[in-house]
Amino acid sequence: MIVADILTDLKSLIPEGQVKEEERQNHSLGNRGQVTVYPKSEAEIASILKYANENGKNISVMGGGTKRGYGGLVETADILLSLSDYKGIIEHTVGDMTLTVRPGTTFKEIQDYLAEHDQKVSLDPAWPEYATIGGIIAANESGPKRLGYGSARDVVIGMKVVYPNGTIIRTGAKVVKNVAGYDMNKLFIGSMGTLGVVSEVTVKLRPVPKHESLVLLSFPKGNMEEIRSFVIDLLDAPMEPTSLELLSPALSNRLINRAHYTLAISFEDVEKSVHYQENFINNSEHNAEVSILRQKETQAFWDEFYTIRPNGTELITNNETEAALKIGIVNLDVLKVIKEAHVLQDANNLVIQAHGGLGHGLCQVILKGASDDVVAAIKQLRYFVVQLGGYVTITHLPLSLRQQIDVWGEQPSYFFLLKQMKSKIDPNNVLNHKRFVGGI
Repeated sequence: MIVADILTDLKSLIPEGQVKEEERQNHSLGNRGQVTVYPKSEAEIASILKYANENGKNISVMGGGTKRGYGGLVETADILLSLSDYKGIIEHTVGDMTLTVRPGTTFKEIQDYLAEHDQKVSLDPAWPEYATIGGIIAANESGPKRLGYGSARDVVIGMKVVYPNGTIIRTGAKVVKNVAGYDMNKLFIGSMGTLGVVSEVTVKLRPVPKHESLVLLSFPKGNMEEIRSFVIDLLDAPMEPTSLELLSPALSNRLINRAHYTLAISFEDVEKSVHYQENFINNSEHNAEVSILRQKETQAFWDEFYTIRPNGTELITNNETEAALKIGIVNLDVLKVIKEAHVLQDANNLVIQAHGGLGHGLCQVILKGASDDVVAAIKQLRYFVVQLGGYVTITHLPLSLRQQIDVWGEQPSYFFLLKQMKSKIDPNNVLNHKRFVGGI
């Protein structure tokens, strides 16, 4: 009866064809809704949020669904707000190199459009064909090229956000040079959709590089001190790699058929500059096997790389459990984390593929195996990382296991600020309840 009432109420707010009852009774990743709505305008988003806020309903927000297994302790919300139909380019100022887009637009759609103008958004998320710009921003997702280009917080210059009470606000601006007041964009980037629904995003763009290559250095002996020494020399040199990523032997074996610790060093610039930096690597002191991938080979490598993480749009039908971790650590301690992940693979009878950025300190670890073994490995790795002064966030895990092991780990010292912001902006816990740090 409650579902029927919600359906009736929502059909009075938006066209009937954009509202449907969820047929699936359960989902292993959770974060579903009894009723799914597909708004096609900002006004429709505002009306849905206002209805939920005034009638004691809660909402789970979803874009492409790739991050469905990231956070969330509630299996079913009253309403699943899907932004998959709220997509498209709003404004592209080619000369100013800015783009304004709706949140349901996939990253690949954006890049394909911009490629016609020799421009791009300088982010590199997983599953670009499915991941939406709204979801990427909500999770503050970034990849190996964060070293050269930064994160979503460095790219987004303006947003429009719908608060839970239906109020629409604008943050930032549509121009790159904007220094007026506090940067409100950062309040919403990485908040996992718990403070508002992004209805419009403005990002600054970069030109597509004239040339790109990828240098792969595989270290057969697995000597971490040798890798560390090489990395320090490279970071101290006047080189400008866009990525300096260490791959675990298991991941290296999957991507390039070499079961060794491997450094993936990418360069993007004019061709002469790229070749100069390649030669610098070749002439450096190291005992590594060197491969240099050119334009098409480099693109093929990254296309494969961005699909190694679990995709929340896919349901696992066998008994295998998949998990993904985001680890933040002091830059060179990435070496210790990737080595520990490799050791845990054999100790826990798992497949563990890991990589980490020597330059920004973020690691990604993907685990596959029996659920008990996966949970045990996560706990061991979290303990190891915390002893180094870092943190571990679980970015993909089935709901039943998320209810057993804290996705976010120990509450940060500034948790009281996060809690106050949530209570001020969303006092009725309408949006993505228990999806963020500390069960916010």
